Order: sequence, then C-alpha cells, then structure tokens
Amino acid sequence: MKLKSPGLIFLALFFSLLIFIDRSASSNEIHWHTYNDGMALGKFEKKKIFLHFTADWCFYCGVMETEVFQDPTIISFLNENFVPIKVDYDQETGTADFYHVKVLPDTIFLAEDGQIIGRCSGYIPLAQFKLILDEVLSQRSQE
Repeated sequence: MKLKSPGLIFLALFFSLLIFIDRSASSNEIHWHTYNDGMALGKFEKKKIFLHFTADWCFYCGVMETEVFQDPTIISFLNENFVPIKVDYDQETGTADFYHVKVLPDTIFLAEDGQIIGRCSGYIPLAQFKLILDEVLSQRSQE
C-alpha cells in the first residue's frame, strides 16, 4: 500500500505531539503558544483562540499577569476551553499591526474559523475577566 500524503501524516503526528506535550505540562500555568503554532493548533483542535498582546514595559500587562493569569480558575478555564496565544507587541509588530493593536494589554477572542468575536483593550479585573470568558465561550462562530 502506497502512502499518498506523507505530509499529512507528518502534520498529524506533529499536532499529536504538541497536544501531548501541552497536556502533560504543569496545570498551574497557562499553556501559552506562539502566534503561528497557536493559530494552527486552534484550527486543528477546532477551538476558540485567546489572543493576548503584551509588552515588558506595560505596567497593566504585568498586573494582569500576576492578578488574573495566576488565578487557578482562569488557568484551568483558558487551558481547557481556548488555545491561549501570547504576542509580544514589540517583537511581533506585524501581528500587532494586523489586529490594529493600539492599547496594551489587548485581548482578542477568535472563533474556531479565525473570525474576531470579541475584544477587550486595557486591563481587565479578575471578576470581569471571568464573566467575559464565560460569555465568549458561549458564543457560536458565525457560519
């Protein structure tokens, strides 16, 4: 029997390995992905994307990192229901420009098909962030 698509087999093995590594990692932290890997994984797993733009110099980015992204319920919710992607605003200017990022932190939610379904610019307090995640997860992607 001759394989018609060795590239597809390699791609499936690659994503299987990514999923295995992702799930075997510590569950006390968000499993952040790079933009390209996360977008590919989101398509493969048919999951919504949590796209977060940040920068080292951004004060409120640091506040979100310590007050929101360290919360066990947020960690679990993001890891289970989304593909979390962290984008460094200064290093990935093309991606920031593509999404018209003007304020940091900037959080964009993408549907399974890659369409923007929500956006929150600026700092989001923990209680409000939980409500936003629930709302975004309940949205269906537009066909």
